[in-house]
Amino acid sequence: MLVLLVAACAPKPILYPNAHYKDVGQEAAERDIDECREMAKDAGATSNQGKTAQVAGSTGAGGAIGSAAGAVGGAVVGHPGRGAMIGAAGGATGGFLRGLFRRSPPSTAYKQFVNRCLKERGYDPVGWE
Repeated sequence: MLVLLVAACAPKPILYPNAHYKDVGQEAAERDIDECREMAKDAGATSNQGKTAQVAGSTGAGGAIGSAAGAVGGAVVGHPGRGAMIGAAGGATGGFLRGLFRRSPPSTAYKQFVNRCLKERGYDPVGWE
């Protein structure tokens, strides 16, 4: 069930309703999108940009922001060092959780592969959502 939920939330191409799309209909277009996505994965394109880097970046940014905010709050009560440490810990934890649960966008190579596959089949992809 979780796999279906994650797959349903994954970004996918948006197709312009050109003549080919109107001829084949939405169901056939969805099957073609799925086939193109599978071909991209088989070719080695990844459907996300790397969760590890995303989580690490979010954790670092959260820690830096929390540290600065904590230092300001700590300075008000006379303990900027302690405030910075507490703020950094809280900010890093928040950043880690945000990065962990945030949806990762598809890689550029993956999107380009799927778009080209769809164009070769007669569709007109206009973006991803």
